[in-house]
Amino acid sequence: MDQLVSTINGVIWSPALIFLCLGVGLYFTIRSRFVQLRHVPEMVRLIFDGKSNAAGVSSFQALAMTLAGRVGTGNIAGVATAITFGGPGALFWMWMVAFFGASSAFVESTLGQIYKEKIDGEFRGGPAFYIEKGLGMKWYAWIFAVATIFACGILLPGVQANSIGSALETAFDLSPAVTAALIALLLGFIIFGGVKRIAHFASAVVPFMALGYIIVACVIIGMHIEQLPDVIILVVKSAFGLEAGFGAILGLAIMWGVKRGIYSNEAGQGTAPHASSAAAVSHPAKQGLVQAFSVYIDTLFVCSATGFMLLITGLYNVQGPEGEAIFTGIAGIAAGPGYVQTAMESMMPGFGNMFVAIALFFFAFTTIIAYYYIAETNIAYINRQVHRPWLTLLLKFALIAATVYGTVKTADLAWGLGDIGVGLMAWLNIVAILLLHNKAFACLKDYEAQKAQGLDPVFDPEAMGIENADFWVERKKQHQAIADEAAKAQASNTP
Repeated sequence: MDQLVSTINGVIWSPALIFLCLGVGLYFTIRSRFVQLRHVPEMVRLIFDGKSNAAGVSSFQALAMTLAGRVGTGNIAGVATAITFGGPGALFWMWMVAFFGASSAFVESTLGQIYKEKIDGEFRGGPAFYIEKGLGMKWYAWIFAVATIFACGILLPGVQANSIGSALETAFDLSPAVTAALIALLLGFIIFGGVKRIAHFASAVVPFMALGYIIVACVIIGMHIEQLPDVIILVVKSAFGLEAGFGAILGLAIMWGVKRGIYSNEAGQGTAPHASSAAAVSHPAKQGLVQAFSVYIDTLFVCSATGFMLLITGLYNVQGPEGEAIFTGIAGIAAGPGYVQTAMESMMPGFGNMFVAIALFFFAFTTIIAYYYIAETNIAYINRQVHRPWLTLLLKFALIAATVYGTVKTADLAWGLGDIGVGLMAWLNIVAILLLHNKAFACLKDYEAQKAQGLDPVFDPEAMGIENADFWVERKKQHQAIADEAAKAQASNTP
């Protein structure tokens, strides 16, 4: 099984996907005139703009749901794994994926808003929707939907659950079987409660868990602040093979940095548009900008905190292409959350180990919930055309089973299966957004033009020549009808 998974990953994660991820992000960055830099103040403002309604969630809740998916085990175990197999330079390539990926996140989330629908009284959207409506390729949309249900419902939850089981066993000597039962009970309670419960849970937990982890990591970094400049130099030099000892793994630094960067921040992967489409906003570009900023929160803040902490303490290992030891700073611990627990425990005895375990529990658990929502959205897409209501129930039990299985299985197998899921979605989505990106940037131009006039931007797809944006067309008709009624009422009351 391990060999089969490794072979499949070798095909999916070929250099072509690495270049595609970085190349598309670079192209979108130039094409948008560095939207991820120009609009940072607007991104922050928009996070708290807008309110939820009966059909959709607020911008902040959509951001929290997205961060629930982005901020997960990849921010702790993923960073440790990237450094082990790619050296310190892998962290630099994670930064590059985040910076260029922010523009990809803008494109995919804006497209998700453009082509969203109201299904059973709730906003739904994502790559399957914009592939069908924007490209007119229903067959391609179905492939993405099925691949995403398989990836998020079966392959990816095991990675998160495995890290939870490993961390809790290390910190509290809790059996993985007991952990699996606990996760299954909590997961069932939330996912059987619907989208609103997921949104409320995410918005309540995500901000505190991310902020708390960053604060503690920054305290540790601050205790060794004099080492930080040398660590940054080490990261940059290693990223280009200029650091003695790490030059032989330059290719691995890029591959693992991109792989774990995409796994962590999910930019271009196609997961974020599902949650961002649920936001009730007046213009698609609003959520595009919010989601671009979420990539920064995930990688530049949380992943960097983990990476700096490991490199400052020296409690990490680096392996060569054949498994040979290039650097050994910690013995007897496999690459993963154990590195971070050991590093934090060395600085905060009696606290660090348990803190990482608890943080990882919330990080990974909320990510599993986000995976469920993504998979459920793609089932909703399928049910629009082939009504199979039992599919949603089947998904619930399949995801819980996959989570339990992942908790008790080996880490290598769990990560390998997760990489297959991430890679499949990335291939399918990046090709789609590359074909549709003009519509997203037309939205950005329209948004900027309305803002320049002092307006709160409102989206009118017909005026922009965008077809099949049915929700927005209907919304415009409803608003026009309300305005006409108000005008009539005012006219009838005028003497």
